[in-house]
Amino acid sequence: MLKNVFGGNTEQKVIDNIRKHMQILFSASGCFRNGLEAWDKAQMYCVADLEREGDSVRREIISTIYEGAFLPFLRTNICRFVEIVDEAFDALKDAAFEFEYLGPEIDREVREDCVKIADINRQMCEMLMIAFDTLFDKGDLREKTLAIRIFEKKIDDLKFDLISKLRKKEVKDFWEGRILSDFISYLTHISDVIEDASDYLHIINLSMR
Repeated sequence: MLKNVFGGNTEQKVIDNIRKHMQILFSASGCFRNGLEAWDKAQMYCVADLEREGDSVRREIISTIYEGAFLPFLRTNICRFVEIVDEAFDALKDAAFEFEYLGPEIDREVREDCVKIADINRQMCEMLMIAFDTLFDKGDLREKTLAIRIFEKKIDDLKFDLISKLRKKEVKDFWEGRILSDFISYLTHISDVIEDASDYLHIINLSMR
């Protein structure tokens, strides 16, 4: 069945580009994580570069799909999956943007938690790629999406601890507090989006039966 749905050259081109799109997201999340750990704002510039590269690939995917790739009942679901992955790029870029305006140093414990969250985000991106390939190799998709949910739960737990710590932290002024709050919000939102993308793989899987 899968070969019938995905077997054409145009469909294969879309699949290859979806993999490429997710690989770029994985690279951007790794770049973000390393820049955060080093607390080096210059290292974050690669996030915006990779987001632009990802956006170019996204446009090519959507264009190819509407030029005739895939059966009509699948097009909408595949486009929606690609758009959700693109929302993860947006959240990552927004977090990198707010990082630019954070002070030269923040509380060490808070910083370590942020690095842990960024690292789990990167692992979730990798697991999403594995889950996507499971559509073609007849593996257990539920096992992969369960792993993504477990990662997301870890980030939720870290987020609640982090918010508790931040409530006790003194801030210099309104904007320092606002920027730090927005940074944490974007950073923790990435996992929500990746979880949504993994849920959409189930919809694609079901729509092919």
